[in-house]
Amino acid sequence: MSRRWYVLSTHSRAEYLAAKELERDDFEIFFPRVKATNQRFGHDDAPLFPGYIFLRFDPTSPGWPTFRAYHRILGFVRVGEEIPWVPDHFIEDVKNSLNAINSGKGPWRRYLKGETVQVVAGNLDTLAQVLEEAKSPESRVKVLLQFMGGLVQAQVPWMDLRPVNSDIPEKRPAPRRTRGRGRWIQGFGPRALAST
Repeated sequence: MSRRWYVLSTHSRAEYLAAKELERDDFEIFFPRVKATNQRFGHDDAPLFPGYIFLRFDPTSPGWPTFRAYHRILGFVRVGEEIPWVPDHFIEDVKNSLNAINSGKGPWRRYLKGETVQVVAGNLDTLAQVLEEAKSPESRVKVLLQFMGGLVQAQVPWMDLRPVNSDIPEKRPAPRRTRGRGRWIQGFGPRALAST
């Protein structure tokens, strides 16, 4: 059997220290982070999955990895009694998404009200219209999507959205009409209306 990815749960706000200690002890890990506008403990990025780190190892090798207190690991993420593994393609998708996010102008791609997006989550793959944009990467985007023959409003994590059209017109402020104190700019105001 080949090496597989598993999910580790870390102590609260200890992801950076856990990743550093695990790497120092030669564990193969993946700690996804995105650019952040607010620095966290001196870092210019933030964990994509706060409280979690991915660990890769061969489950058929003798003995599973053991962790010391300084690793700051609570344990493997379990589903009931099972410890599920994560497919390689999921890790590759996350890495590709991170590259796209971190090479952009901001920490996450904003979806504007009225924009058409593709929702890709689990077995769901459909088009939707953005009703309300997300306020932060942790919040959800409110969309109107087609589901079971009808239109349904839903709150969708921004990571599950893909742009359909990248040429989105920017929001531009309305042109100024006065110079202040009621002084109209040429082409605006009562005189402009009277001449038309």
